[in-house]
Amino acid sequence: MAADPWVQAHLHGTSSASGSVSALILAVPFLAAAVMYVAAMASSRRRGRTWPWHRAAFWVAGVAAAAAGFVGPLATTAHMSFTAHMGTHLLVGMVAPLLLVLGAPVTLALRALDVGPARRVSWMLRSPVARVLTTPIVAAALNVGGMWVLYLTPLYDVMRDIMLVHWLVMLHFLLAGYLYTVSLAAVDPSPHKSGFAARASVLVLSLAAHGVLAKLLYAYPPSGVNAADAHAGAQLMFYGGDAVDFVLIVLLCAEWYRATGRRRQTAPAAASL
Repeated sequence: MAADPWVQAHLHGTSSASGSVSALILAVPFLAAAVMYVAAMASSRRRGRTWPWHRAAFWVAGVAAAAAGFVGPLATTAHMSFTAHMGTHLLVGMVAPLLLVLGAPVTLALRALDVGPARRVSWMLRSPVARVLTTPIVAAALNVGGMWVLYLTPLYDVMRDIMLVHWLVMLHFLLAGYLYTVSLAAVDPSPHKSGFAARASVLVLSLAAHGVLAKLLYAYPPSGVNAADAHAGAQLMFYGGDAVDFVLIVLLCAEWYRATGRRRQTAPAAASL
């Protein structure tokens, strides 16, 4: 049984005052993210630039998926069940980043902000730090590599016992998953210049590494996790991860198809000059 007082409050439900306060504090950043996005939509519309509602739906769904790993019944159960933990891992580290990227927040910010702040956003996108962090191989190392470190070291036990470590791990999953998705799917203006072949190679290798890790967890459950729970969690990781990666493959191939079509259209025009 976890000894951390935050864990105790979380496990005994939201009826305790400390549990309610911690849940409220954890929910604030996600509520703020949803409100800021809606405010940016309104600002864009005032400037005469409409914004697709499906982008907003993606963003709100992504915020809700990310929040499920920090607060609520699934986050609570994740401390007692490896299968539930793996559900939060998929939501926070894979589903939420994909939905958030499809919300195109950077494009919306560039439309909604005044000239000065918009230029600062553009400068941040061109910065060396942004280019390095969104390079596919770096983002994949942070994302997939972080999973290997978590499940094949004592960090998983520490995360179950200390609530602060649990939140930091979930935050890492969310940020690393977002960088990884941004590095592969060019929905917003991208800081890196990696081509289709490089991104496709990283995606295939990451998919393989994710699958191998799921099989290892199936064969060798983490300490303190019974075999049935480990098998269910590993299968959820394997098949759930494949489902999200399939969407990434579709997005990447669709981008390649559009780019190829544009090149074919411009080639005859260039040849006629």
